[in-house]
Amino acid sequence: MSGIRKQELINDISTLLNSYQDVGTTYINPALLEFMDDEILKSIIADLLQQKEHQQESNREWLEQFKTLQN
Repeated sequence: MSGIRKQELINDISTLLNSYQDVGTTYINPALLEFMDDEILKSIIADLLQQKEHQQESNREWLEQFKTLQN
């Protein structure tokens, strides 16, 4: 894998980690991620996206409770 592509994956991981509202900045030493191959980095990204999707679904369910109560 090219160094540029690996850096893009590492940047994507950092962006995803820091995309949660009301959560402080998360820092991962990029040198730790440099030792991982592209499949592991892609797996981390997939896991983070799945967690974000689950969180959004949970938030949506929570908000729906209020909608139901108002009707």
